Amino acid sequence: MPQLFTGTSGWAYPTWKPDFYPAKLAQKKFLGHYAKQLNTVEVNFTFRQLVKETTIQNWMEATPGHFRFGIKAHQVITHIKRLKDTQDFVPRFLATIEPLAAAGKLGPVLFQLPPNLKVDAALLKDFLTLLPRTLPAAFEFRHASWFEDSTYEALKTSAAALCVAETETLTTPDVPTGGFVYYRFRKPSYSGEERESMIARIRGHIAAGRDVFAYFKHEETPEGALYAVDLLREANAQPQG
Repeated sequence: MPQLFTGTSGWAYPTWKPDFYPAKLAQKKFLGHYAKQLNTVEVNFTFRQLVKETTIQNWMEATPGHFRFGIKAHQVITHIKRLKDTQDFVPRFLATIEPLAAAGKLGPVLFQLPPNLKVDAALLKDFLTLLPRTLPAAFEFRHASWFEDSTYEALKTSAAALCVAETETLTTPDVPTGGFVYYRFRKPSYSGEERESMIARIRGHIAAGRDVFAYFKHEETPEGALYAVDLLREANAQPQG
């Protein structure tokens, strides 16, 4: 049954005390406490380093079986090689997160492209052939030239999701291309009306049979985490009327 997974980008923020984490909670217990309130987290440090198996084992032990880890793809793939000639590094990267997949705890893998990388349909199609069909892949395009039919068709062919990223400067069209939907809510704050719109969109996707992964931006305050808690509760509540 389709469901909503919502959380934040990262969890190890002492500045979230005391509104999200208890004031005296040790940092090594943050993830366990986080996972009692939210059901996914987007891991960003995998963008800069290959995660160790011992680290992943610690993550899995701290979280319940239904919890999902969204993983940002390594910068070698997206920013250094810019999707070209990655046939050696992609399997190496994916091997590091295989324990999550084996345990049923792997959420989407996010391929976030550089803002100055313009649309290249052939490049995208070639890269998609390197990814296992079983991998839940999402692509965040940060140049507006990508928002066209050739991009959407390439993603649909590979069952990959278009990451719908909302920032103060660029908003991705909300076009479903995979079996799940991936939202990155990056604005500093959201009004009640904006959050009601989120809930309506999410319920629409779930009704259409798609899982939804939604991540709020972390700030120096716990606002994003509290938004996520509210979104998870409200979106899963039965609509009135």
